[in-house]
Parts: sequence; C-alpha cells; structure tokens
Amino acid sequence: MIRLLAFVLAVLMVVPVQAERLISGISNDTIQITSSFSGERLTFYGTIAPDIGAPTNTVSGSYQVAIVILGPTQDRVSRKMTNNFGFWINTEQVEFKNFPSYFHVLSSKRLLDITDIVTLNQNAILPESYALVPNRAGFLKTLNFGRELIRLMSEEGLFGVQENGVVFMSDNFYSAQLQLPSSAPPGPYIAQTYVFKDGQVVARKSEGFAVRKIDFERFVALSAVQYPLLYGIACVFLALFTGWLGGVLFRR
Repeated sequence: MIRLLAFVLAVLMVVPVQAERLISGISNDTIQITSSFSGERLTFYGTIAPDIGAPTNTVSGSYQVAIVILGPTQDRVSRKMTNNFGFWINTEQVEFKNFPSYFHVLSSKRLLDITDIVTLNQNAILPESYALVPNRAGFLKTLNFGRELIRLMSEEGLFGVQENGVVFMSDNFYSAQLQLPSSAPPGPYIAQTYVFKDGQVVARKSEGFAVRKIDFERFVALSAVQYPLLYGIACVFLALFTGWLGGVLFRR
C-alpha cells in the first residue's frame, strides 16, 4: 500500500498540472452619447495562456467562451394588468432590486452545450437567472413576473443572447463583436468573460467600460437629477411656448 501511494505521488509530480489564465481586452472603454448617437460596435478579444508560475508555457484543450455584458443596475417593477369592468388596471406587481438595465451574452456555441444549467445559473450567465433571485413575493410569482420583465426588455433590445457570437481565431485566441443599441442606458458596464473546459470554468475575468452622455444631452440629464423642480418648470414653459408657436404658425 505504501509503495502504491509513493508511485501515485511520483506520477503526480511528473505530470504537469495545467492551469489557465485569461488575457483579454475591449476595443473601447468609453462610449459617448450625443444627439446623433445611433449605437456603438464593441469588439471583445482575448487569449488563453498558462497561469503565472505554471510548469508549462503552453495550454491545450477544447475551450469555450461566454461573455456576459451587464449594464448599470436599477430597481424595476413588473406589473400585471387585468380588465375590471372595462378598465385596465394594475392588480399585481413584483419589485426587483438591483436589476440590470442591460444584459447580453455572447458565446462560442450553444450555452447548454458548453456547460450544465446549474453552472449557468450559478454564474448568472442566463437571462432567466435574474428571475430566480430570492424575493418576498415567492418563487413562482417572482419567476413568472421576472420572465415577463425579461421578455419586454428583450423586445426593447436591452436583453439578449447571441450564441455563436464568439469566434475562435486559433485554439486559444477568440474575438467577439457586440452592437450596443442607441437605447443603451448611460452608466458603468461590466464585461465578464468565462472560459470553459469540459464544462467547468477554468478562467474568468471582468473588465469595465462606460456609456456617457456629453454636450447638451449631459446638461439635460444632470439638470433633471440635480434640479428637478427647475427642470420641470422649464419643461412646462417649453411645452407652452411650443404650443403657442405652433398655433401662430398654423393660423397663418
């Protein structure tokens, strides 16, 4: 028995243990929103390399990559409307705390072919993961209302999954492109990249970029937040002036 253990230890010492790390980047770390902003195309790229201090200077294996892009979080309310005596009113609602305002996944192949559903939900790689968060409304109600919220945001282009959106240029080098819509909310974004091998996460990395309003759009946004009363009064006067001017022009 002792000889067997000694032989196993000797084999483990001879066979190198492969460890991976991810070296990645984003084509643009700041996106500026102006009056003519119609969206932005971002490129994500990276290479899988041996971990620092690894006994070998190469890595090998069949790797898969999933990139999760998350926008700034905010509190969201999903409501259900019912017809009561001819009037549509809100009868039920579920509030979601710290819900992402933008969520998109790029992957090198079908997500369920990369790993199992448990791993995907544990790492919040699936959109439905945000409908499974604990909520005082109860599991089933939270799940149903969360799925409807995700569906509505998907129709607006704010949620999405692009399987086969990551392309491997070589065995360990990949690139992916994301078309950020014009409706992308301003604020800090995080791109979380997961490297899978045999269904397990072997490396991961997070990188940030920002979507910012500039020029007049920034002035309007800051005024609405910092001076809400004056902003509201200015909007009322602007609406009255526009209506009066339209009446004068059409009268002529």
